[in-house]
Amino acid sequence: MPDAVGPDAQYEVFADEYFDHASDGFYNAHYDRPACLSLLGDVSGCVVLDAACGPGLYAAELDARGARVIGFDQSPRMVDLCRQRVPAGTFRTHDLALPLDWLPDGSVDRVLFALAVEYVDDRTAALRELRRVLRPDGALVMSRQHPTGDWLRHGGNYFHARVIEETWSRGWQVRYWLSPLEQTCEELHHAGFLIERLLEPRPTPQAADIDADRYARLSSEPTGFMTIRAIPDPRLT
Repeated sequence: MPDAVGPDAQYEVFADEYFDHASDGFYNAHYDRPACLSLLGDVSGCVVLDAACGPGLYAAELDARGARVIGFDQSPRMVDLCRQRVPAGTFRTHDLALPLDWLPDGSVDRVLFALAVEYVDDRTAALRELRRVLRPDGALVMSRQHPTGDWLRHGGNYFHARVIEETWSRGWQVRYWLSPLEQTCEELHHAGFLIERLLEPRPTPQAADIDADRYARLSSEPTGFMTIRAIPDPRLT
């Protein structure tokens, strides 16, 4: 197995399919998005940075809630889709492995980083940049695959971070990091964040109509996603 995810924009090849899949899909519309939005709180009048914005599904909801949305994604096609969906926002193609040199210090109120940290090789550096652009009273909301679920699926040493390759149900080939919860917490710590809240979300009731078996499983097992709200550590300012 490779020891890095690398610079490829993996979602570029299936960006349009992903948009169709995630718009009202079980995991995105009825599981991760509600959890992330609940931890972001009231965003009316806020500047929100949507890091790894994908096709604009989160950005559209943030825009509808009164936020001014700035976003970026590694995939040019994802950025195109985001611009079409949220014409009032500002979006660009950008790799999380690179500094956010187009954003000044303390220029955003919230950062959303949904289901993308697994694709970043130097996660501490990326998180440190996200902290830099946050205002001191701002917050980062980040979701990731639940590490317990990863371990149950793939086995091996839970504490050994490693890159794995999978082919998902639609034939999408992806490469990403498996890492323990402790490592995610340490990366946030070293990037200058304090964890304020951690959710192990359950699907919305509407999700039961989409897939009753999956709804029951994710309502009782830690095999899906988790969501963290972290704030800039005031001791470092």
